[in-house]
Amino acid sequence: MNKEAFTGKAEAYAKARPGYPEAAIDYICGLVPENAVFADIGAGTGKFTECIAKHGYKIFAVEPNVDMRAELEKTLAPYPNAVIINGTAEATTLPDNSVNVITCAQALGWFDLSAFMTECRRIGNLDTTVFSLYNGTPEDNFTPGNHRLSSKQAAEQFFLNPTVREFQNVILNTRERWIQSRISISDSPKPSELGYDAYIAESNAIFDRENVDGVLQRDFVTKVYSERVRT
Repeated sequence: MNKEAFTGKAEAYAKARPGYPEAAIDYICGLVPENAVFADIGAGTGKFTECIAKHGYKIFAVEPNVDMRAELEKTLAPYPNAVIINGTAEATTLPDNSVNVITCAQALGWFDLSAFMTECRRIGNLDTTVFSLYNGTPEDNFTPGNHRLSSKQAAEQFFLNPTVREFQNVILNTRERWIQSRISISDSPKPSELGYDAYIAESNAIFDRENVDGVLQRDFVTKVYSERVRT
């Protein structure tokens, strides 16, 4: 994982990136034991982690980026059942056989998939379930920058025979949220970088063109992949 990709973008990410529909969270929780221990890998600012923590599960939130962890600490402050870990997908620092559910939300494309699988087998108990979820368009043809895989491509390479479910996730953006969401993209220019002003102008132009009564709607589909991984 390029752990510096979101440096300087964490606050915007926390404010504006879409979360996950309750139906998707209920689906995941319905597949795990009542006393499940989660490891959420690439937890970011905690948009998914908090959803699990709210349900009372013990969860380790593994995140390598300093800025993202600072926002993660704010998000998870109300949840004593959530523990923040400075680690990567390939080296979580968690003990052997310490969890029985492993999740990654919007993050799998950043991982070294082979090394991550090895780490899943190390930290997981017998028959650990691995979940990967992401927000995509209905067409699901997103091509990321940073010379990495999309979440869809990564899931298709990582899982052998997954169960896949889809959940509608409609996001309503004010202008402020729309601009913040655009700023939070990993390969968007930062304020100090060439092209930032043009990027913001383009983002405003999109909002001006497509908003209805001051709201820009984006229709996402939250895809959830799951598969048991024997340790």
